Amino acid sequence: MSEEQEAEVADDEEQTEAEDEANEGLQTGDFIRLDYTARTVEDGNVVDTTDPEVAEEEGLDEEEREFEPRTIVLGEGHIFESVEEAIIGEEVGHSGSTTIPAAEAFGEYDPDQVKTVSADKIPEDERYPGAHVNVDGEHGHVETIIGGRARVDFNHPLAGEDVEYDYEVVGEVEDRVEQAQGLISMYIDADLDMWIETEEVEEETVVESDEDEEGEPETETETVEKETLYIESTPQLAMNQQWMFQKQQIAQSVMDQLGLDRVIIQETIDGGGMGPMGGMMGGGMGGADLEEALEDADVDEDEIVEELEDAEGDEE
Repeated sequence: MSEEQEAEVADDEEQTEAEDEANEGLQTGDFIRLDYTARTVEDGNVVDTTDPEVAEEEGLDEEEREFEPRTIVLGEGHIFESVEEAIIGEEVGHSGSTTIPAAEAFGEYDPDQVKTVSADKIPEDERYPGAHVNVDGEHGHVETIIGGRARVDFNHPLAGEDVEYDYEVVGEVEDRVEQAQGLISMYIDADLDMWIETEEVEEETVVESDEDEEGEPETETETVEKETLYIESTPQLAMNQQWMFQKQQIAQSVMDQLGLDRVIIQETIDGGGMGPMGGMMGGGMGGADLEEALEDADVDEDEIVEELEDAEGDEE
C-alpha cells in the first residue's frame, strides 16, 4: 500500500471515529423526560416550570396542571432550539442553564403591534385595561379605553424578554405507550388509559386493470397487519375543547412519531342505572298503552288496519 493510500485510510478511520463520537449520547428523535424552570432574565418571573416546589413558591395554580417532568422529542421543536442544542450528544442526568434571547423566546417587542381599534370589537365585560381579548383573529391585551376607541397591544406578553432556562434530563422514555402519553400531554392535561395492539385487518385494494377498461375498478380483499393505539375515552376528554378541535392533529402527530398505523378512541358505557323507559325512549308500549295513545292522538284504528292490509296486497 502506497503512502497516499495509507493516508486516505487513516483519514477515513478518523472520520468514522468522529461520526461515532458525534452519535453518542442523546440524539434527534429520542424521547426524554425533562425537568425545567424558565424565568425572565430581567425580573426573574417564572415563565414555565415542571418543579412542584417552584410552582408552590410562585403560587401557580396546581389544579390546572400537574407539575412533573415532561416527555419531549428532541428535534421536534418541543423546546427552545438553544436548549436542544445543549442536550444533543449528552447523557441522561445532564443538567445545565442557558439564556434564550428574546428573538428566539417570544419575539422582539414590536411597537407597530400596538393598535387602536373600535371598542365595539371588544365584549363589554372585557373593556378594561389588562383584559386579554381577541380582535379580528389576533390575541392581545387592552392598554387603555377612551370613549369608543381602545388601545390593544398584540405583542406576546413576554415579547422582548430574554429567558433563563434551567434544565435537567431526568430520563429517556423507551416504552411506546409512555411515549404516546407524553405526546398527548403536550396538548391536553388528561390521565388516559391507552395501549398498543397489532392486529389483522381486512382491507380492500384496487386490482390493476387495463387502462382502456371502463366502469368501476375491480377490488380485492387482503389481510394486513395494523399497529393501533387504543385510547379509552372519558367524559372529561370528550368535553375538552382543545381535544375536540385538535383531535385529528394530535392523533396524526402520535402516529407520525411512533410509526403507528392508526389511533382508535373508544368509549365504554357500563351497565346498570335506570331500567327501560316507556314510549320511544324505552322498550316499546304495552297493548293498553298503545290503545290510550291512539285515542289521545284521535286516530281511527279501523282505518289504520285497512291501510296496512291494502299495502300487503300491493306487495303480493
